[in-house]
Amino acid sequence: MSERVKIILKSGKDQSPRRYHPWIFSGAIKKIIGYPLEGDIVDVFDNKDNLLANGHYQPGSIAVRILSFNGTEPDTGFFRKRIKRALDYRASTGLTGDQSTNVYRLVHAEGDNLPGLIIDFYNGVAVMQMHSVGMYRLRNEFAQILKELLGERITAIYDKSETTIPHMSGVAGVNEFLYGSSGPVIVSENGFKFRIDFTAGQKTGFFIDQRDNRRLLGEFTAGRNVLNMFGYTGGFSVYAMKNASLVDTVDSSAYATDLAAENIRLNFGDDGRHRSIQADAFDFLNDINDKYDLIILDPPAFAKHNNVLANALQGYKRLNIKAIEQIKPGGIIFTFSCSQVVTRENFRKSVFAAAANTGRNVKILYQMSQPPDHPVNIYHPESEYLKGLVLYVE
Repeated sequence: MSERVKIILKSGKDQSPRRYHPWIFSGAIKKIIGYPLEGDIVDVFDNKDNLLANGHYQPGSIAVRILSFNGTEPDTGFFRKRIKRALDYRASTGLTGDQSTNVYRLVHAEGDNLPGLIIDFYNGVAVMQMHSVGMYRLRNEFAQILKELLGERITAIYDKSETTIPHMSGVAGVNEFLYGSSGPVIVSENGFKFRIDFTAGQKTGFFIDQRDNRRLLGEFTAGRNVLNMFGYTGGFSVYAMKNASLVDTVDSSAYATDLAAENIRLNFGDDGRHRSIQADAFDFLNDINDKYDLIILDPPAFAKHNNVLANALQGYKRLNIKAIEQIKPGGIIFTFSCSQVVTRENFRKSVFAAAANTGRNVKILYQMSQPPDHPVNIYHPESEYLKGLVLYVE
């Protein structure tokens, strides 16, 4: 085997990998010995030629996604152990044995020490999404590992990496079945049914990360008129329908509103308490007055990069102003940000500014995050991307 490319860090820039942060930024690099291609495994050394880590190389701000800090060779056995560890962890949380829930995240990238790899499990179908060329090159190995570890529990494996592999890499990601085949599947989450179209839906088909927050919502909906903004598949709407007086699901996509309506029918039949409404969120919120006493604000990521952070925070502020201004007295707002670059403090300040702008008294009842199958690596605070607040508006 030819000698691997060496990444030499600048003096003092070795502290981050010594603290087990899984990214090497391009600005920390002193020199590169060799000519790495995107996705190649490279070795990372400090300025005194001490080996620190190895990982996948990529051009850009994040130059290396670290796989191992102890020099372990990242071969098939290495990845099998990591994926088995991720599966064992889910079993320890009770997820894999819960008969009422058969949808969960099996691998959460840096949260499971597998940067660039996402695997979601949908009632027998595993949907993989690679966010790095290095991981994409290993997709068939991952499929074989899943078949070995899950056995009869796995009926199909789908790779949905077409839009997540960087176009500049020269590697064309393809959406395809790597094992078996399947159309949309019906899953169960906390006893509620959802139709998952993983080939056409956003991300891998369903926002699994809101499972615990949807369950919390169910504690507040009795007798209320509920507005679910950016409703997508209607996840929050289904939970609300158990005991709400009225539920409106709003999304700009007709595909999403149709899917939300289908999920309501799966659980409640043709129930006149629910409406699916195709509309722009900001336009719809302009004139709701005091029709609703519970509003869910779960927008897509307003910021994926730091250079648009300021605009994103203004977007969250505008959105929350509209909801706080018009909700009925005694109303409840579930408000979220799923932008990785928006910190918990930034988001809370943005919502604070929105509340202050309205002049209404607002209390924070709960602070929300992502569930255990989306673990936050303590050495990688960036993996805590989902944050939310439950507000009481007097």
